[in-house]
Amino acid sequence: MSHDRTVDVLIVGAGPAGLALAARLAGAGAGHVEVLEREQDAGGVPRHCHHGGFGGPVRPWLTGPAYARRAVRAAMVAGATVRTGVSATGWAGPLTLETTSPAGLERITARAVVLATGARERPRSARLVPGSRPAGVLTTGELQQAVHLYGQDIGRRAVVVGAEPVVRHAVRTLRRAGAEVVAVVTERPRGTAVPGVPLLTATTVGELRGRGRLSGVVVRHADGRTGILACDTVVFTGDWIPDHELARRGGIAVDRGTRGPAVDASFRTSVPGVFAVGNALHGVERAATAAAEGAAAAAPVLARLAGAPWPEAGPPLVVRAPLLWVTPNRLTDLTDLTALARRPLLLRSGEPLTAPVLTAAQDGRLLWRRRFPVRTAPSRSLRLAPGWTDRVDRSGGPVVLAIG
Repeated sequence: MSHDRTVDVLIVGAGPAGLALAARLAGAGAGHVEVLEREQDAGGVPRHCHHGGFGGPVRPWLTGPAYARRAVRAAMVAGATVRTGVSATGWAGPLTLETTSPAGLERITARAVVLATGARERPRSARLVPGSRPAGVLTTGELQQAVHLYGQDIGRRAVVVGAEPVVRHAVRTLRRAGAEVVAVVTERPRGTAVPGVPLLTATTVGELRGRGRLSGVVVRHADGRTGILACDTVVFTGDWIPDHELARRGGIAVDRGTRGPAVDASFRTSVPGVFAVGNALHGVERAATAAAEGAAAAAPVLARLAGAPWPEAGPPLVVRAPLLWVTPNRLTDLTDLTALARRPLLLRSGEPLTAPVLTAAQDGRLLWRRRFPVRTAPSRSLRLAPGWTDRVDRSGGPVVLAIG
């Protein structure tokens, strides 16, 4: 039998975005603000990232665990309730979530629900890598948890797969655990170079081998050459996707580009009363970026609690290749445009860009054009000043962002 409760705001996910939002809302007197975290500890991914670089621009930078502890403390001091070991499993109504925990089943109804479920790396199964199912196959997150949180033995020879900067963190963690990194493998023409580790570009992992424990990976180069790298550990890194299962179960519209909930500049989803923030919207960004989005969502959530209407979604923002996604990805009303004036749009490309010229057009009408005198890697987002969005016709068609 489930226990029914009500709160004012229910936030799913105690990572940087959810905790920053909880602190703002509780500090503003939003009533009972409750944060649910399925892990045993709150703080999100930074908990097991023992490198520095977390926090604001004021040095010294914090390590991930220190940053996580500070975020948890801020939310609780403000008056928010942070519950760990609690999983939201589904929806019992538009603003009612079903949860499970060691204490039992609950149905929690809120005046506003915020999805801050974060992002995750695609594991081997989602990458459709064939072969046996041996031990020793990890993502970066699993690796860092095993080493930094549980002190587990990892192996002696490792291969790292991926091209994003997180490769460096995976290599550093493997070395700290005493493993030799025999190669970094990426299917892209360029990758993340790590001193002392061979970098194999334009190369894919074609098969995993081993019974019980991984014994090697078959690699295949773009020119057809193949080989076997002997190893007992392989770490799949990057290729982040929003953790969107709960959104899908709730019938919330998902953006085709980001694969996270589609939102406007006020973080409103397609379901009245349900917001989404942080890496749940777009895959991984820096913790500071996710936390800033969470804090920025406080104003629209407070407005909803005060009775603000839930407007119909306006024109969608869409992208053309090689661009992958943009967020926010809906333009709803003038309130949106005011919010956009304070926050940039995030835009991600699937290919490196050098001094790109970006354009925005609607129904064949050019709204905006600008050159960015920078070089941008696929793992980094461009930040677009949103001043041009006041030229959008709210009754018009999709707004298309492209390379001009």
